[in-house]
Amino acid sequence: MRSLAIIAVLLSLFAVQISGASYTITHVTTQVTLNANTSAYVRETYTVVITNASIRQYQSARSALNLTLSNWQDIIGPALTQHIINPKTGVYGFELFPGPITTSITGQQEADVLISYGVHNVTSVDEIAPRVFQHTFNDAVFNFAHGVSGEVLPPNVTFTIVLPNSTEIKSVYPLPDSPSDLLTNSFMNVTVMSWFSQEPLSKFLLVYTTHQSIQGEVSSFFTAAYNFFGFFTYVIIILIVLFFILYTYLKIEK
Repeated sequence: MRSLAIIAVLLSLFAVQISGASYTITHVTTQVTLNANTSAYVRETYTVVITNASIRQYQSARSALNLTLSNWQDIIGPALTQHIINPKTGVYGFELFPGPITTSITGQQEADVLISYGVHNVTSVDEIAPRVFQHTFNDAVFNFAHGVSGEVLPPNVTFTIVLPNSTEIKSVYPLPDSPSDLLTNSFMNVTVMSWFSQEPLSKFLLVYTTHQSIQGEVSSFFTAAYNFFGFFTYVIIILIVLFFILYTYLKIEK
């Protein structure tokens, strides 16, 4: 029954679409929050202007269940897409939320369509010193438009990177549009950077370092041990503790 209901909704949407419904994406914000490992959380906001002929279709689609990204691309257009994607592993935890229709200050009907997802291997990591890790952004995850010299931010697109806490930026190119004084500040205390429309991305570079605490190092060690030994990790820890207690007892007895 649910499948029949979804088919009925899609047929009704198609019927409205061929009657003159149209949409215009006026702005896109792609925010990439880099995790302490190599993955990232991506949140993209599409501001869409909706014509009067499209309102009924959009509202029907918004109330429908289980519509996929492909379904929404059929409605709004192929420009509604994921701009950060690993070509080998794809994305995970994908969610799409079409916001309500509102009236802008210019009198246009518009809505924000939000998509969010996680991506693996957005950065590569090398340990360059004890508890010091160097991260390099993997520009192969970009899925923006291609210009003559390579990928470039399309018009009305803002690309933002949110760095992990306690990050030290080593190199970045091109220099972000915000903060505008990044170079004069020598990359100090910067955790958010943004590039605006028309910025070239073909030679994008971002290198930064993170520092791991001793507690974090110990935690990582036991996590790695558990991943390798499984339940026997606890047995090994118990044996080590018992050995230490026995050793201490024998030393005292002597």
